[in-house]
Amino acid sequence: MSYIVSLKQFDGPLDLLLTLISNAKIDIQDIFVSQITEQYLESMALVDELDMDSASEFLQMAATLLEIKSRAMLPRPPKPEEEGELSPEEALIRQLTEYRQFKEISGRMKELEERAKALITKLPEEYPLPPPQIEITGLTLEKLSRAFLRVLERAEGRNRADLLASREIRRDSFTISGCMTRIQRKLSRGPFRFSELFDEKMTRPELITMFLALLELIKLNRVSAEQKAAYQEILLAQR
Repeated sequence: MSYIVSLKQFDGPLDLLLTLISNAKIDIQDIFVSQITEQYLESMALVDELDMDSASEFLQMAATLLEIKSRAMLPRPPKPEEEGELSPEEALIRQLTEYRQFKEISGRMKELEERAKALITKLPEEYPLPPPQIEITGLTLEKLSRAFLRVLERAEGRNRADLLASREIRRDSFTISGCMTRIQRKLSRGPFRFSELFDEKMTRPELITMFLALLELIKLNRVSAEQKAAYQEILLAQR
């Protein structure tokens, strides 16, 4: 574990897990048959350097990993009767996969932003260009992504027939640019909570498209996101 010298370099527990997986050069699906759990638990020796809110997130993930490891050592229980219910292992793999996708998208957006900067001709000194300020107060990409993952989890529990009917009506009407317009139109009437961004009748692809549109608006500095304290609602506002 010599390469983990500080937990402050990570956005959160999912970020740390993805780094361990990447360093071990294994697939996310193989996380539970590798040494990743042990490596993660060893890194918890550094948790004292974090503030209470951040430390609690890392320790909560440690508890989840220990639960999964304990389950693996016991006889496998019967499959849950409710169709579509995820086990703790499946839920964690989904979170890691989707968070990695968000990080990759964020990285590509940052790369495009850097390319765009390189194409901008330097303005005369009398017209200086102020540096852009991205407003994500009290948040990290992981915290924003985890808030969205909770939205997806709630969507999984809704009636599948309703979602199928919704998909037939909407078809491919959801695009990132279209969702960006919808978000800005809603924000023109005033700030609102992150959870209010998502309609109960949205399908899973539509929810993801809406979230990606929000990330794009934040990157473009058209929207600010603020969380005043841990576990409080994220507030979105127009810049």
